[in-house]
Amino acid sequence: MIRYKKKVSEYSAGCEIDMTPMIDVVFQLIIFFIVTINMEQNYKKEIVLEDAKNAPVIKNPHPMTLVIEVDKRGWISLHGAQVTTTQLRALVQRRYNSVGEFPVLIRGDRDARHKDIRKVMDICSGVGLWKINFAAVKERKT
Repeated sequence: MIRYKKKVSEYSAGCEIDMTPMIDVVFQLIIFFIVTINMEQNYKKEIVLEDAKNAPVIKNPHPMTLVIEVDKRGWISLHGAQVTTTQLRALVQRRYNSVGEFPVLIRGDRDARHKDIRKVMDICSGVGLWKINFAAVKERKT
């Protein structure tokens, strides 16, 4: 009986692991987590909210809440980008058509004119949104 002994190096000489698919998967996971992570919203720092000492505190806002900001000049912004009333109407209508009803949070500057805030309210109600909240400060940090 003849037995052949092969060295371990002979078996593993032609074996290699292709790391390309693993690197692709890692990059896909990184992209997925970057896109889906719930980062803190970047609100405009120049907007000074009104005081509301007796207002209820909303601790966990609905994840579908659309935040619309109105500064003291009457400029409307959505996700940090300034939009016109026509653009806002189109964006809100498109979102309403795709997901249905969703809550809206209006962050209006304390020096903003009522007619500028009212424009945003009219756009939302014109689309069919009635869950509109207003951001205010319960207690100012000094």
